[in-house]
Amino acid sequence: MIPKILVLPGSNRSGSFNASLAAAASVELAQQGADVTRISLIDYPLPIVDEDLKTRSGIPDNAMKLGRLIAAHDGVFLSCPEYNSSIPPLLKNMIDWVSLIASDGDRPFKPWKGRYVALGSASNGKFSGIRGLYHVRSVLMNVGTQVISEQCSVGGAADAFDEDGRLKDERTRAMLSTACKSLLTHCSMMNSR
Repeated sequence: MIPKILVLPGSNRSGSFNASLAAAASVELAQQGADVTRISLIDYPLPIVDEDLKTRSGIPDNAMKLGRLIAAHDGVFLSCPEYNSSIPPLLKNMIDWVSLIASDGDRPFKPWKGRYVALGSASNGKFSGIRGLYHVRSVLMNVGTQVISEQCSVGGAADAFDEDGRLKDERTRAMLSTACKSLLTHCSMMNSR
């Protein structure tokens, strides 16, 4: 069975380095045999997580759409910017809303539960966004995902991608390839059970 992977950047910024990394990951995953879906969170706007809003109106439609998308895939590749050495608010808000989903109609539904996730980051800074991945990893493990060990961090991101969107640096390309391969291996093992 071909693993289905959802790829999304945790940034909506125009010219986002993490959108570039998500695009490169999509190509790499497809080359390794995955069925890839790439989305942007700009297409799924969400209010700030608010328990009163949830009580009044339920889970927002866009959170349910994202939850269904996540659940329809074997794995997720998240490309995460770093804000003040931590998880960006856009990404945290999406993760939190999806984690609050308990049912879809009359059936129990926990979109994050058991999903395999690979992490990447891209930054112009010298730490290449890696400090934020520790927090992203912690949050995702708390909501029931299985975050793989291998990850990819791209430093000097303003000059890291060529005109075709590929990573220029061989070592960084190898990191991305390894993270993608590990994600697909884990998803394939899950599908074979």
